[in-house]
Amino acid sequence: MPNSAHFRLASYNIQKCVGLDLRRYPRRTVQVIERMRAQIVVLQEADKRLPPRPAALSHFVLEEAGWKVADLGGAGSLGWHGNAVIWKSDDLAVTALGHHTLPGFEPRGAVRVEFETAHGPIRVMGMHLGLLSASRRHQIVQLSNEMKKLPKMPTVWAGDFNEWSNQPILDHLAPGMRFLAPVASFPAPRPVGALDRIALSAGVTALDHGVHEKRPASVASDHLPVWADLMLE
Repeated sequence: MPNSAHFRLASYNIQKCVGLDLRRYPRRTVQVIERMRAQIVVLQEADKRLPPRPAALSHFVLEEAGWKVADLGGAGSLGWHGNAVIWKSDDLAVTALGHHTLPGFEPRGAVRVEFETAHGPIRVMGMHLGLLSASRRHQIVQLSNEMKKLPKMPTVWAGDFNEWSNQPILDHLAPGMRFLAPVASFPAPRPVGALDRIALSAGVTALDHGVHEKRPASVASDHLPVWADLMLE
């Protein structure tokens, strides 16, 4: 994190590093991540689907590029339920990690990483919500309830929310969070759906936010990454 209260956080569904050209190319995924110039990146579909769910984007490839990986998964996995958190900054120190099992027809989960920064703590929660609208609503409500049990801390939610509507449906279900204005991120070649979202609690403000469209992002996954420039208050 720079020597200011400002930092960039991004969220990216990497589709197991398989691009629209059907090539599994982890270094291309890292190239997209690098070009966003984010200090913290939340990933979805970071592991392969079948047990033992090995990492689709290996620790070695990330560490080769200077990224640190939150220890959220089992042996060989990058994250948990495909959700991972990576960061690149000497000014960030992990103070806590956690998992949150989410209800729904499909097995889903969220991950939690808390950082200490030069300007105070920040909690990052990464998630990939269900395909069914009823499941998504239950999942958001559960996450909102889980947050009430945690110590108060500036918090960011980021991930693939699978929500096509641009109406403030999610906002109403999590009154403690403010969702940034939707930006279309799916499908990558011609995005129309704002499936990838970022939401903020009190104590953290967005200075700007958007979607990263530059190649190779348009072919590296079926999703484009989204980002937000944030400031701790």
